[in-house]
Amino acid sequence: MNTKSLVTFKTILEMGSFQKAADKLGYTQSTVTFQIKQLEEELALKLFEKIGRRMELTQAGKDIMPYVDMILQGAEQIGNYGKSLSEISGSLKLAIPDSILIYNMQPFIRAFAHEAPNVQLVINSIQSGEINQSVVDGTADIGINCEKESYPDSVIHKQLGNYKAVLVASPFADRSLLDFVTPHQRKPFSLICNEPDGYYQLDMDKYLAGKDIVLNAPMKVQSIEAVKRCVMNNLGIAVVPTYSIGEELKNGSLMPIKTELDEKKYHSFYIYHKNKWISPQMELAMNLMKEYLGNENI
Repeated sequence: MNTKSLVTFKTILEMGSFQKAADKLGYTQSTVTFQIKQLEEELALKLFEKIGRRMELTQAGKDIMPYVDMILQGAEQIGNYGKSLSEISGSLKLAIPDSILIYNMQPFIRAFAHEAPNVQLVINSIQSGEINQSVVDGTADIGINCEKESYPDSVIHKQLGNYKAVLVASPFADRSLLDFVTPHQRKPFSLICNEPDGYYQLDMDKYLAGKDIVLNAPMKVQSIEAVKRCVMNNLGIAVVPTYSIGEELKNGSLMPIKTELDEKKYHSFYIYHKNKWISPQMELAMNLMKEYLGNENI
């Protein structure tokens, strides 16, 4: 069996389409289609089916995924046998929320590139709620995430660091309206967020409900930077990790709002599939994560 066709198969799943997989691999779309057709004929299985305009993985395709991973991992092990970290090749795929990627990952990336210069580091910034699934389905080798209420049985999760979250407003907000401790109030603010299912976001929702503090309809935007910009321009308030707003608190472009959650600590974790072979680059990455992200305050 040609491992190239298996790599193409995996790349289609990672990229979401035949055309995107072709672009990443440097093939034409017809080459990708031909390789998948050959693989289906060799396995006597239908791997993809067209639903509407999309190509979806069949149940047979889902069933053979663990075996595809085993074959590709075995090929990688053989290719890297006896090599030092500076000599190994391959890739490492990470899935990370944009808040952690933007504000905490640069020292890790620099150290990883120095230790394993021939390994391609692929970092996907995705919603926190999608990270567990990306590890389960193999599109990410390691996920880094803020605390979640539960994890799938198929993943191993290990704590990295601690962080706090704080409610913030624009310095132009009416300060007489910024009492978020006294219960039974109606506030003329929207709560702005980029991840409604974020653990600290859900905690704030529960806190406000418990206090019977009623806000305007919430606003959802695409990134933590967009959240901050909206709050700076007095479009609403937001609860954000303190590591993401250090500069803004210092220069006064954001203002903290006191709540009873101010001192609560949350945790960050790294996760990986329990059946996945721990490659040298994965082991290096996990050690560097502990060194650069596994501190008291992420």
